[in-house]
Amino acid sequence: MTVKQQPRAATDRAVWDSVLGLHTFVERQLAHALQRRFGVGLSEYRALEVLTQAEKGEHRMQELADRIGLGQSSVTRLVGRLESAGYAYKDTCDDDKRGVYAVITDEGRKHHQDARSTYADVLGAALDTASAANLRGLLKAP
Repeated sequence: MTVKQQPRAATDRAVWDSVLGLHTFVERQLAHALQRRFGVGLSEYRALEVLTQAEKGEHRMQELADRIGLGQSSVTRLVGRLESAGYAYKDTCDDDKRGVYAVITDEGRKHHQDARSTYADVLGAALDTASAANLRGLLKAP
C-alpha cells in the first residue's frame, strides 16, 4: 500500500496556518498579561523595548514604525498614548524640523524594566503550553 503525499502547497499552507495560530495564541497571552499588570498594550511594550535599546533612547517615528511593524499613523497614536502616560515624548530633529523622534523617558525605562520579567515569563509559559499541544514542532516544517 502506498501513502499518497499531499501536494507541497497544501502542506505549506497547513504549516503556515499552524504558525499563525501559534503566533495568535502567544500574542494574546502577552497582550493580556501586559495590559492587566502594567496597563500597556503589546505594541506599547514593544515600542518601549525598541526605544530602550536605541543608542540615545530615541528613534525617528518612521524607524520606530518599521521596527515594531506598524504604519506611520498607528505609531503616531501609539507614541501619543506613551506620551500621555509619561513614558515617552515627541521631539523634533535639530537638522530637519520635519523629522519627529520618539524619545523614551526615565519613567518609560522604569516601566519597561518592570514589565520585562512578566513578558519573559508569559512568553515562556505560552510556548510551553504550545509545546505541550505539539505546536512548537511545527516550526520545523517538513
